[in-house]
Amino acid sequence: MAGESKNLESQRREANGVEYFDRGRIQGRDGLSYDRFAIHTHFIQVGEDQAELVRRYVLPLSQPGDVLAFGAKVMAMCTRNVRTKEQVKPGFWAKLLAPRASETVAGVGMHDAYKLQLAIDMKGAPRIVFAAIASAVTKLFGVKGVFYKIAGKEVAGIDGFYYRSAFDTYKDLALINNENAGELCDALEKATGIPVVLMDANDIDQNQLGKCADFPLSDDQIQDALRDNPAGQGGELTPFILIRPIR
Repeated sequence: MAGESKNLESQRREANGVEYFDRGRIQGRDGLSYDRFAIHTHFIQVGEDQAELVRRYVLPLSQPGDVLAFGAKVMAMCTRNVRTKEQVKPGFWAKLLAPRASETVAGVGMHDAYKLQLAIDMKGAPRIVFAAIASAVTKLFGVKGVFYKIAGKEVAGIDGFYYRSAFDTYKDLALINNENAGELCDALEKATGIPVVLMDANDIDQNQLGKCADFPLSDDQIQDALRDNPAGQGGELTPFILIRPIR
């Protein structure tokens, strides 16, 4: 942890009143390189305006040719695509399966009965129960990821209800990925002038949910630019990654 903290401090920068972390340059497969800047923000609350956030934190640093990777979690907060524990009532199947999540479900997230119930609310009990049974069986043969393949990407995108979260808000709040990601990116580009891609990223996967119609990078180039998850997984509060292609 001490080494990680020291590394973060060495990356910390400030310009035009905005604090950010210089994640360095990364080489793409097609010869294009990318400088990446993880922009530090305040803890964004439900209902904040996404365009105003970009104007406040991103535009003071951006240059012509830059593009923006916008974090899916923050977009869910801005668009109020969230659920609270008060809105989710764990039923029979959620209470039964959640304690057995390590046996039936890939990933620790579904250990929480509220999160599992939210999945049931979204997809129905038959589908989620079948996904859990199929996952339990296939895991005996070393096959992983079956639960989310059957349950669907919407369930895989549920974030929150983490009792160990560094942020109290996420202990009682779940965020759901927006289905109209492309439309949101188009609207955000129109309002701010910077091309936008919506990303649900972690240290394992860089899931692209959608991008504006005239985004200048291909899907492979986006993956190249973000393959080391420059947003990080800690408490840096860096939901915006400014990407600067270097030709």
